[in-house]
Amino acid sequence: MMPDKTVLLVEDEEPIADMLRGFFEGDGWRFLHTVTGEEALERLRTRQVDVVLLDLNLPGMDGIEVCRRLRTFSSVPVIMLTARDSEIDKVLGLEIGADDYLTKPFSPRELLARVKAVLRRAEEPPMEATVLEVAGFVVDSGTRRVTTPGGETVEPTAREFDLLWYLVRNRGLALSRAQILQAVWGYDYFGDTRTVDVHIRQLRKKLPGIPITTVWGVGYRLEAAEPSR
Repeated sequence: MMPDKTVLLVEDEEPIADMLRGFFEGDGWRFLHTVTGEEALERLRTRQVDVVLLDLNLPGMDGIEVCRRLRTFSSVPVIMLTARDSEIDKVLGLEIGADDYLTKPFSPRELLARVKAVLRRAEEPPMEATVLEVAGFVVDSGTRRVTTPGGETVEPTAREFDLLWYLVRNRGLALSRAQILQAVWGYDYFGDTRTVDVHIRQLRKKLPGIPITTVWGVGYRLEAAEPSR
């Protein structure tokens, strides 16, 4: 049980909302529920919430747009829920900042386990401040910012930075997707290895020229470069 935690469900199907309310409150959670994305964003601007369960198919503003707008002012963990099992939906959700993704129908116990997993990850103590340089990119674990060779400052999402930092610390090594999932998402992560591919693609897009090489049949390698400063 995680006491003193609040979960916000954004879901327009009342039977699902009623079921999850009973399940989460029975586990000791404070449970909030909104039906629309607009209402959810307003609630999130005015009240402290520990995790958001966000349905993809909402009336009006859909879950993708809600998550995109939420990420402009909050880093609260988000788990997306959807009746569709489309790969493109999953990719879009991860690209705009969702932490996990679950397809309906799902087990409430599995959902609760995923919620606890993303919260444990979010609550880990900050890493020791260190600055490392690779191929002209300066990666600062204290500020969680990256300076490009051209002097531009880039702020990846929390998960993107964790992934980059893991690659930088292990530069020169071929790392499997399973290794990366375990190190960056945690041993109890329930997702699949496609999650790694999506985040690698985002890093390459945000940091053109970053020397992340695809190791076919294995995973990825950040090419070895200069020692730490």
